[in-house]
Amino acid sequence: MSVTRRGVVKGGAAGALSIALAGSLDGIFQTSAGADTGEAYGYGPLIPDPKGVLDLPKGFSYKTLSVEGDPISNGVVVPGHHDGTATFPVQGGHGHGHGGRHGSTLLVRNHEQSNNGTRAVASAELTYDPAANGGTTTLEVDRDGNLVSQYVSLAGTATNCAGGRTPWGTWLTCEETEGFTGQTKSHGWVFEVDPYGKKTKPVPLTALGRFAHEAVAVDPHTLTAYLTEDASKPFGLLYRFTPRAHRGAYHAYQAGGKLEALNIPGVPDLSVVTEPGTRLRAQWLPVPDPSAAATSTRKQFDTVTRSQKLEGAWWGHGKAYFVCSYSRKSDGAAGDHAGQVWTYDPRKNEIELQLIFKPGGRFDGPDNITVSPYGGGVILAEDGDGEQYLIGTTRKNKPFAMARNALNESEFTGVTFSPDGRILFANRQSDPGATFAITGPWHRLRG
Repeated sequence: MSVTRRGVVKGGAAGALSIALAGSLDGIFQTSAGADTGEAYGYGPLIPDPKGVLDLPKGFSYKTLSVEGDPISNGVVVPGHHDGTATFPVQGGHGHGHGGRHGSTLLVRNHEQSNNGTRAVASAELTYDPAANGGTTTLEVDRDGNLVSQYVSLAGTATNCAGGRTPWGTWLTCEETEGFTGQTKSHGWVFEVDPYGKKTKPVPLTALGRFAHEAVAVDPHTLTAYLTEDASKPFGLLYRFTPRAHRGAYHAYQAGGKLEALNIPGVPDLSVVTEPGTRLRAQWLPVPDPSAAATSTRKQFDTVTRSQKLEGAWWGHGKAYFVCSYSRKSDGAAGDHAGQVWTYDPRKNEIELQLIFKPGGRFDGPDNITVSPYGGGVILAEDGDGEQYLIGTTRKNKPFAMARNALNESEFTGVTFSPDGRILFANRQSDPGATFAITGPWHRLRG
């Protein structure tokens, strides 16, 4: 079954799903004339970088920060596989060892290390499992995009992929695994990192479930968390965690709560939805065993809505944004696409397809996501085939190229703005991993 506008209008099988359509259908992005460059929107065509590192539009520039293998201190180096990030303002004396300066930013960054690559090394007080290689680093960056300091802020975790920022000013780092042999502790958890370096403890937030976590978006009004799962055999789920605690504070989620999974009646796979503007009424099913002691959480349901490659998540405009990177029938999915961007509106209890990339276009494989303070759109970090882009969208969901990895075909990750919106941070994940601070005329967005 394919959920299309025609199916809704005709009142066929799709019409029985209580689907409503809103907005235009211009978000479908494919290789039709005038739609495959994105240069009519955004900031104009990308200018080749003479250094062969990062192509950007005219007027934009970048600085390279914190490259894999760079020395930090006492034999400790920057870990590899840069991934999800979030930013926090430096306030007063909250900089790590430098006091901080007005306008500076703290950037907490994941390292998606499994059993290989440059491992994260920290003190025992910041290490969960000495046999695991992942973790986070915290960077202080001044208002001009210069690196002031950095340190490993969490170690001994595994495959730290993405995560999410909390309303109370901490970073939730997510393990995208259900465990590896040879490790001394269980994995597949979410950990909380204090960007100001005072409260971080390597303690898993077990109430948020044990599964192949990708990212999390937190509603600042209710503290409800929405979590994506990147898994297969079977495909992963979108989860909702409702905490018992009603006030946001460090480790508020340690008090426990209720973990549920999204179900759309009649829609077993999100790839059947093909028209932007399609809205679907949500159900939330309790997860019987969030700890997955005997059975993976996604395998605890007979009927539930799944998606291949559930990836990035971000909160913005009163909604939780979440991304499906791609879907392939050859992998057992219900339909083919090269990327979807969805929102969940808790007030209406509806998900809505905002954007879809059809196979064969210039862009594919959106992954990490952030909501842009300029124009009401989003910026996506691409993990697709061939060339890798940062993809921006306008308020009307018109996609455009924001940046291109000119060095290699490593994916972009960790796209996020500084608290004041002046700097866009993004990572090249590998070969080697690096963080970029991008500045330019953000207010000149077209379209």
